[in-house]
Amino acid sequence: MHEEGYDLIVMRLVYPFMRDRGRVLHGLGERLRVGGALVVITPLADDTPEERRAIALDEGEIALLGGGWEAVERLDADGLAFLVLRGPCHTDTRAVERPPATGHALTGALAVVTDDAGRVLLGRSRRGMLELPGGKTSGPEDFAAAAVRELAEETGLVADPRDAHVVTMLADDSHGVPRLTAVVRITAWTGTLANPEPKLFDRWEFFELHSLACVGDVFAPAALALEAVWPGVIPGLPPVTSYPIAADQPPVPGEPAEAARLRASMAQTVIDGGWAPSEPVQGALRTVPRHRFAPEVDLATAYDGGDRAVVTRYDRAGAAISSVSAAWLQADMIEHLGLEPGAVVFEAGSGGYNAELIAHVAGPGGRVVTVDIDPWVVRRTRRFLTEAGSGRVTAVEADAALGAPAHLVPRGGFDAGLITYNCWDIAPAWREQLAEGGRLVLPLEMGGYTRAVTFERHGEILHARHFTCCGFVRDQGRQARTIPVLSLLDGGLTLRFEHGTAADTTGLEEALRGPRHEVATGIIMDSTRSYFGSLQLYAATTLPGFCRLAAHQDPDEAVTGIAKDRDAPAVVGEASLAYLIHVQTKDGDRPQDKEWEWTVHAFGRQGPELAERLTATVRAWDRHVRADDNDQHTDPVLTAHPAGTPDGRLPAGDVLDKEHCRLVFRWPGRDVPPPRPVEHSAADAVTEGV
Repeated sequence: MHEEGYDLIVMRLVYPFMRDRGRVLHGLGERLRVGGALVVITPLADDTPEERRAIALDEGEIALLGGGWEAVERLDADGLAFLVLRGPCHTDTRAVERPPATGHALTGALAVVTDDAGRVLLGRSRRGMLELPGGKTSGPEDFAAAAVRELAEETGLVADPRDAHVVTMLADDSHGVPRLTAVVRITAWTGTLANPEPKLFDRWEFFELHSLACVGDVFAPAALALEAVWPGVIPGLPPVTSYPIAADQPPVPGEPAEAARLRASMAQTVIDGGWAPSEPVQGALRTVPRHRFAPEVDLATAYDGGDRAVVTRYDRAGAAISSVSAAWLQADMIEHLGLEPGAVVFEAGSGGYNAELIAHVAGPGGRVVTVDIDPWVVRRTRRFLTEAGSGRVTAVEADAALGAPAHLVPRGGFDAGLITYNCWDIAPAWREQLAEGGRLVLPLEMGGYTRAVTFERHGEILHARHFTCCGFVRDQGRQARTIPVLSLLDGGLTLRFEHGTAADTTGLEEALRGPRHEVATGIIMDSTRSYFGSLQLYAATTLPGFCRLAAHQDPDEAVTGIAKDRDAPAVVGEASLAYLIHVQTKDGDRPQDKEWEWTVHAFGRQGPELAERLTATVRAWDRHVRADDNDQHTDPVLTAHPAGTPDGRLPAGDVLDKEHCRLVFRWPGRDVPPPRPVEHSAADAVTEGV
């Protein structure tokens, strides 16, 4: 269908003939533009001869059709109903209960069944809710047998008990009556979908997984069973005691043809961008079903080939804490692991998809150990690996900063390691568990700027081989850091001391209310080649007193000229501050006609001195680091040494000390005597030269 959507969709005399009415209506509603309308034209059962009632809708079905839409307008003419539907095409899912049951306890089984497109089977019951096939156990039968029996009795589908796998036991209560429900995953079935029990169900339909969050009322145990198989597809469910079972379940195939088309398109976008030059990584992108590891979003979102990550978990403050990263970045990081067939790889931060990409590249003889601190993420990863994995990935619940459990570390260490969350530091275990010559790729924070750095181990030293600009969710384990932040001018500005040590800012607010000193650097950038990222990193790793100044007001209302909710590289002195912004000096109709000049602003008595220092830094970067005519910029030579390494054993360069390592940066054109740690105090900021 048209990717930009429709203003009008008309379904004329077709709705009663559709099997999966709910899925189709939801899918069409998603493709409406803002303000668009979906019009359904259908015969009415009351005006249709009894022998032709199958082509018409009764009032109950019409009410269901209009459920969840913001506006429903109905017109009647010549025995037909014209329904004009506008607004959101869904109702947030709610877990509901049936009337109170009799007896002292309930035991039952629910069957989770998908079709050849990966959609899940649900029945619209006469109780006004969606339900899974299932019911109480009978006599001596086990839970798997009960699920298979109920599936046949309620839907007409036939399954072999050997294809029925109990994956989770749910323990809760129904109106005060204890209830034990087995979630049974059925991996194969035959037959034609029917409705043998019309007194209990209106019909059975297959639903897209991403739509389960907005299908209205769902029987509570069924909602919890869906959550057990696909954690995250139905948010906001009531708490329940759950006992996952390590079932020997084979992967379950099935995807729509659209998934294969979108996956091929995503892979080609990544390949065309130069992020996946090798055939093994290209093959992984074309093969591993990304949408199976992000079932809560639609296919187009799952296979977005741009710079979009799929967030799968938020903390209480609304910050993303787990995601499926952008495909280009995953491909780039895996490429730089330099994997050979049969490689054994450590991954910190789970989700499933990235680990499966690695497993595909490593081949049948390879193995991946993925570790995450969040129990929910690990449970989700294990379920998705069971549903769609290769069987070569092991998910472990632990603090990934401690590395993999000893029994999973291969003799001689892992061939490679990949960290999938922002790291302020490099955990010793990641180096210690890495084989000699092995590669470790991690998103490393340096002055608050993150680069996916490819390190290669040689003894106790890690040597950087490649840098990629990136951003990931933050570390949640023992290495998580709280960055010192100082609020200024009633919250209009904040200073972030990304290196971890706050400078003395006494008198700074008074300075910010005084005159502003400005210095034009003479360094021009255009929209095609700015390489601001390399300038940020250069300043963060070479300037004593470095910090970041963020603005929270519009430039016209503030004193800095920094755009609202953006930040600038800065350096702090005694009651003084200097920071770097860009000022537009040339405009034009085409992007290539526009130009900006790097300009330094400063406040306080030492502002002019700090401004000159920051200006000298920009000019040095321009001479030695900035992109050349071939759009190539120069990365630093970077080595990571264990914490406690004496100064005399460090190479010449700018030293950035972390808790567990000492980073030494050797930028081109900088003649730095060995060793000179990057200091962060206000006094040193104004006494040391650059």
